[in-house]
Amino acid sequence: MTVRPVSRSLTLVLALLTVFGPISMDLYLPVLPRLAADLDAGTSAAQLTITACLVGLAAGQIIAGPLSDRFGRRRPLIIGVSSYVVASVACALSPSIEILIAARLLQGLAGATGVVIAQAAGRDLYSGAALVRYYGRLTVLAGCAAIVGPLVGGQLARLTDWRGIFVFLAAVGAAILLAVLLIFRESLPIESRTAGGLSHFRANVRVLLADRRFLGTALTISFLNGAVFAYLSGATFVLQGIYGLTPQQYSYAFGLGSLAYVLSGFVSGRLSERWSSTGTLALGLGIAVTGAAGILAAGTAGLPLWVILASIVLLTSGVATSTPPATALALADYARVAGTAASLLGLGRYAFGAIAAPLVGLAGEHTAVPLGVVALACSVLAAASHLLTRHR
Repeated sequence: MTVRPVSRSLTLVLALLTVFGPISMDLYLPVLPRLAADLDAGTSAAQLTITACLVGLAAGQIIAGPLSDRFGRRRPLIIGVSSYVVASVACALSPSIEILIAARLLQGLAGATGVVIAQAAGRDLYSGAALVRYYGRLTVLAGCAAIVGPLVGGQLARLTDWRGIFVFLAAVGAAILLAVLLIFRESLPIESRTAGGLSHFRANVRVLLADRRFLGTALTISFLNGAVFAYLSGATFVLQGIYGLTPQQYSYAFGLGSLAYVLSGFVSGRLSERWSSTGTLALGLGIAVTGAAGILAAGTAGLPLWVILASIVLLTSGVATSTPPATALALADYARVAGTAASLLGLGRYAFGAIAAPLVGLAGEHTAVPLGVVALACSVLAAASHLLTRHR
């Protein structure tokens, strides 16, 4: 049920906050090889720009979540979105790969505020089945951003270079900042906020990590995102370098996987209501493992393009099916410290992604085997972590 009436405009703003993660990652993927050539950087160095953003998204959430529990959601959100605009401009002006990596770290730190507060504010406003539906909508919108990102990036690549794409990201951040200033009102009442400093935060973290269901679900989400970010980091080199797709063709292929992500996220929210959250989560994990195994098989045996595309669809579908019920299960019992709980989920999500992303480039850009190995290992570990949720 809904804790209090929620306007459609507020729901839209909360949903838009979730685009910081996917659009920061996906928009410039079609020009990543060109970026590497322009800055005289190797494949692994170029992929470090992805890793830096992921590290920022992880670390930023562990800072922004607890702050929003203590000071409310609105002030940290305004500061974070404003900083995102500045960091995006810094990315566009970077003269070297080292400075770009540093600017991407700052961009991730700032963008993390919107990601974590979107989840925490949802827990302020919703509960029960409405909460699962809300997280389903966030998953769908993140998938839509993942579709639009490479498609827009591929088209922008025809009009501008990678610097212009970062200018576009700054403009998107400015538009979201305006929407926050005009529409977003505080969702966490003063009487519901936490008190205390670092010691209080540590106490809350200990409580969360001692809960077997929270810990198991957090690990499940983290490993699944490790598989996704391995795909995000490696697919552009596999599909363009091995299968010969152009940046525009790659954006269409990437959009296919993202479309599957959107549809699966939508279905997952409804399925969790009519069936069960744990059952839907288990189904999604099975689909993800199957897709990751297909990617490894395609890379090992040199299978045709349609095989790896079908496997990517299965992987993204499995992750999207798993995410809404997993998030709702993790946050269900922690309304008072939703910001801290959401920040731990975000920390695991992007930290595991940051670890997985560069691993797929260690063997160079002419083999898909590392991508398959990392994606399959992460998917299997996510399924194993789900076993922890069977017991509280």
